[in-house]
Amino acid sequence: MSPLPTIFVSHGSPMLALQDSPARRFLQELGQSLPRPKAIAVVSAHWETAGSPAVSLAPRPSTIHDFGGFPQALFDMRYPAAGAPEVAERAAALFEAAGIPVGRSADRGLDHGAWVPLKLMYPDADVPVMQISLVRGASPAVHEKLGQALAQLRHEGVLVIGSGSLTHNLYEYRGQPVDAPAPHWVSEFESWMCERLEANDAEALLDYRNRAPSAKQNHPTEEHLLPLFVAMGAAGAGAKTQLLHSSFEHGVLAMDAYAFN
Repeated sequence: MSPLPTIFVSHGSPMLALQDSPARRFLQELGQSLPRPKAIAVVSAHWETAGSPAVSLAPRPSTIHDFGGFPQALFDMRYPAAGAPEVAERAAALFEAAGIPVGRSADRGLDHGAWVPLKLMYPDADVPVMQISLVRGASPAVHEKLGQALAQLRHEGVLVIGSGSLTHNLYEYRGQPVDAPAPHWVSEFESWMCERLEANDAEALLDYRNRAPSAKQNHPTEEHLLPLFVAMGAAGAGAKTQLLHSSFEHGVLAMDAYAFN
């Protein structure tokens, strides 16, 4: 089996599950364009643990509706994929082999950073899924190392997905329509990230906070960008970057997606 790519997707607002947009249509096609995985490991912006990563061993992960103020139709949605506890234990073993302590959750479900894009990519929920947490407050370099520890998974038929958002400042969201144009501080950051990713400039990317234009305005907190660095690391040394999709939603959300292979 050829190794799978690793993927970063921007999941934007939970309304992605309901509301038509270029990013939604892209995700609906993405699952069909990828080699079929035996399981999926998702690193979502919406699960952070203190001090070290954790894996979910849930055999039937619940659908977590970790949001408020949205239509009832979103709360009625379920994503009934089977869990992947054996893959979770394999990920934990890879962390431990790399000297990285790891926690285990018996019952952590799928948050919307996982199930919303997966519901679009694999609507039949027929690929087992497990989640891996971010480390709260840890740097991009730490998260790249977490990915590097997991690099063997892509050779074992596991699709590693980092799910976040290329830009994510909801303080700047003021009811803009889904197709609102991006302000310059969003588009300039998106362009810089794209240039550095396609150049495989890991040094600049890991220091994006100091080098990228309007970095702190686009990411007042870092959790929505950190899954990108896990996906980068999990592709292994020498991996090339491919831009899969670029669009903006509500002006402030860059919905870019990348493959690393």
